[in-house]
Amino acid sequence: MTDTDASPLTRTPPRITPPFAADEATMLSAWLDFHRATLALKCEGLTPDQLRERSCPPSPMSLLGLIRHMAEVERHWFRRYLNGETLEPADRYWSDAFPDGDFDLVDDADPVADIAAWQADVAYTRATIEGVSLDTVAKRPWRGNEVTLRWILFHMVEEYTRHNGHADLLRERIDGAIGE
Repeated sequence: MTDTDASPLTRTPPRITPPFAADEATMLSAWLDFHRATLALKCEGLTPDQLRERSCPPSPMSLLGLIRHMAEVERHWFRRYLNGETLEPADRYWSDAFPDGDFDLVDDADPVADIAAWQADVAYTRATIEGVSLDTVAKRPWRGNEVTLRWILFHMVEEYTRHNGHADLLRERIDGAIGE
């Protein structure tokens, strides 16, 4: 695939409106999936170059950077904190030399691989939380605080929601596409 070829993200998962009445775990998972699908929708149909485009200078943010960032966020919260795993490598996209590498180092990044990594992290999360109590305490504390799965899920919805606002602006600047 060359940088001007078709989008690496041409079939997004369906964006299903969360139920209006459900138990808390169902509601949180549904809202998280809704916002994951929203990010995918904002990237749908764009070429690799468009996904890498930093369309709000001087910000280094791009749609691909958001995908990479959310892959790391999914990976860290559910593998590292909730399950207590030691991650190798600890961070895919950033390092001490490049603390914002998920955003800064997209020029030569492979959108197909990065989208696949994000999708794999999302699949891991879904499998990990299936049937798990919201009161489950993460095996690793965050900044000295015990956190529950409930807290992590609320945080993830907030994280996606905030970054989907960025994605709205980035996508509109790239090709004029707007919408929820």
